[in-house]
Amino acid sequence: MRTAPAPAKKITAAEAAALVQSGYWLDYGACLGQPDVFDEALAKRAPELANVGIRSSLAAKPRAVLECDPEGRHFHYYTFHFSAYERAKADAGICFHIPPNLGEIADYYRRFIDPIDIVVLKVRPADANGYFNFGPTNTWNRAIIERAKTMIVEVSTAVPYVFGPDNAVHISEVDYIIEGDNAPLPELKSMPLTDIDRAVARMIAAEVEDGACLQIGIGGMPNAVCSLLLQSGAKDLGIHTEMLTDGLIELYKAGLVTGARKQLDPGKSVFTFGLGTQAMYDAIDGNPDMLCCGTEHTNLPHIIMQNDNVFSINNTTQMDLQGQAASESDGHRHISGTGGQLQYARGAYASKGGKSFMCMSSVFEKKGIRKSRIVLNLTPGNIVTTPRTDIMYVVTEYGMVNLKGKSIPERARAMISLAHPDFREDLERQAHENRLIPRAVSVSLKTERGTLVTPSFRDPSTKEDGTVRKFRTV
Repeated sequence: MRTAPAPAKKITAAEAAALVQSGYWLDYGACLGQPDVFDEALAKRAPELANVGIRSSLAAKPRAVLECDPEGRHFHYYTFHFSAYERAKADAGICFHIPPNLGEIADYYRRFIDPIDIVVLKVRPADANGYFNFGPTNTWNRAIIERAKTMIVEVSTAVPYVFGPDNAVHISEVDYIIEGDNAPLPELKSMPLTDIDRAVARMIAAEVEDGACLQIGIGGMPNAVCSLLLQSGAKDLGIHTEMLTDGLIELYKAGLVTGARKQLDPGKSVFTFGLGTQAMYDAIDGNPDMLCCGTEHTNLPHIIMQNDNVFSINNTTQMDLQGQAASESDGHRHISGTGGQLQYARGAYASKGGKSFMCMSSVFEKKGIRKSRIVLNLTPGNIVTTPRTDIMYVVTEYGMVNLKGKSIPERARAMISLAHPDFREDLERQAHENRLIPRAVSVSLKTERGTLVTPSFRDPSTKEDGTVRKFRTV
């Protein structure tokens, strides 16, 4: 635990920004925990500063330091996971990605990243015991506080009080306190569900049993699963997730989430950050059923697996015929991040009765051209987020297959069965040409609820006319 060298002092945002010097490293934390009035005050000092590095993640609103510095002459902004805003700034060349497994980030700070000159976090005003609650954003806050040379909190009454171990910083650890603007927290509203979202979600929801422990990723398809679970009759569901979403909160409000069958944190819905609508923020405010924990508790596979029947549901953007999932880039253009996808795929698989699902639409449209998400080779430059060895279930609107234990020919056939019919013939031809499916293997694309017929292999020691080949020993 950090100890400030002197009692915390209240200062203005301008005074806090005046502490920053050229060459400093700052940390803004993640998501809803990022400071606003400090950010605006620092942006005003841009002409005086050079080479100021800022680490952050998943910015939920525009950042003043980027808006004031469109050529990146003064501030260098780095993020562990792109939001749509950060993606646009990366396209402009002024925002850069730090590739992590989200559950490891706290360890990066403690082992590999130099002490941080100034950490600034948005928090709830201190309680009677001197604790500033982090609200719905715990992530790796404790690690950056431990590594802070100067610790500043920006207090806001808009931050809800959320229970959780170490989901706060004590006033004895704080150097300076600045008053925030108390503006409502940014919201992330769910996109309307498509027919494809519902088709994919329907197959996954049918697999969810009573007592399943859910991890839901960002995106329409994972949230569509929540919508369908409302009508599925599943009960005693649990939550152990990276991101808390409105869909999960709706399941909680409907009484379907009790956490009663969880082995780890029974009765509690566990998450590391929440991002959604104000209704979600209101639902978790002062709610003892909610537990906001650091990523070391939410995202490490050996922790995830301690709950039985973990169901991990995530999106991807492209997969090849061997089952590699590229979920975070379009070639060399970065889109989002690894996040917790790989760690949850591993944790769910290791969980007793657990299942992990990788879902996507079979096609997408780019510049008016329809393209298959299932391909022979990933787009050059695409980052493999989840390797083929970690993929379990893959789901598109055309079915669901389990790749665990499958050979390369079986995987190729399975992936082709999930592709849009317009692309299957080309994929089959490419698979043959590249020896993913040997000529001796029958390629039937018939499926029954996504379960493929076992391929037929011809014995290589037998000729087509039935006579036996003789092999020379070498």
